[in-house]
Amino acid sequence: MDLKRLRQILDRAPSKRILVIGDLMLDEFVWGKVGRISPEAPVPVVHVTHETFFPGGAANVARNLREFVDRASVIGLIGNDQSGHQLRELLGKGKIDVSDSIEDEKFQTIVKTRIIARNQQVVRVDREKIVAPSAKQIAKVVAAVQKRLRDFDAIIFEDYGKGLLTGELVAQIARAARAAKKIVTADPNPHNLIDWSEMTAVKPNRAEAFLAAGIPNRDADLPPKKDLDLVRAGKTLLLKWGAQYLLVTLGEQGVMFFEKSKHPHHIPTKARTVFDVSGAGDTAIAMFTLALACNATPLEAAQIANHSSAVVVGKLGTATVTRDELIASFEHDFK
Repeated sequence: MDLKRLRQILDRAPSKRILVIGDLMLDEFVWGKVGRISPEAPVPVVHVTHETFFPGGAANVARNLREFVDRASVIGLIGNDQSGHQLRELLGKGKIDVSDSIEDEKFQTIVKTRIIARNQQVVRVDREKIVAPSAKQIAKVVAAVQKRLRDFDAIIFEDYGKGLLTGELVAQIARAARAAKKIVTADPNPHNLIDWSEMTAVKPNRAEAFLAAGIPNRDADLPPKKDLDLVRAGKTLLLKWGAQYLLVTLGEQGVMFFEKSKHPHHIPTKARTVFDVSGAGDTAIAMFTLALACNATPLEAAQIANHSSAVVVGKLGTATVTRDELIASFEHDFK
């Protein structure tokens, strides 16, 4: 794809309206320096210098979209606690609509705390309690989406396996969205057995794809096109889920794109430096879906997702890609 075509696609982005449904989190980063090993145990002592907070999980998908679109919305569960209030505040500052999210007094807002020293993650601490939504909450989410369905160009299901996305919730929304000819994509969690058959596209990573396809995973020691197990997993999932497209992210090997009745297409990674892979999948599903909504071909959308992920892994923390950074990444291909 040349730069003129890329700009044509991105020029359509501001007017697109995309809804993200999934597990909301607050990402906390504790930054510090390591000067010594603790006398109490063989672990480093981190002297904290500062802390930063970002919307995480499905909220990070919406945050990536907001770099390109004028309006993005997200629906999930939020607790009536300090972390929940902080997450709402961050989303509000980012002009991300959270009005249809459900605030639950009994729900503990999910927080992932990463301690970073010398540009490396020392440890991650998760505070979460997985709770499935009640029938009343499912009905509320479905009703909210159906009421505003005409306002959206696409819907993304972002499943971190934290409880919000159930088969019933996904099926009802996906059925209505596909009937309305909306783009519907999913970033699945293989431990959450959901039927993704109403999807336009599904985006697992390599490990998730193998697990969902029921194929034993192993080290990626072969070029993707020669990796017969990877090809078999992709074709199996296309058939299993009945999706039009399957985008398998492969980390340092880039992405593998599958489409019905066509040969798989491998796109090598465009990453030049890798500091932090957290959130790269969020960026990939956000940009792949947005590109489709902007009338990119599926393969062009896969290329855009691949370049976008390559940019964010070169940053520390839960990051997003900007229009200028994305264009610069493509420009590097032509040098």
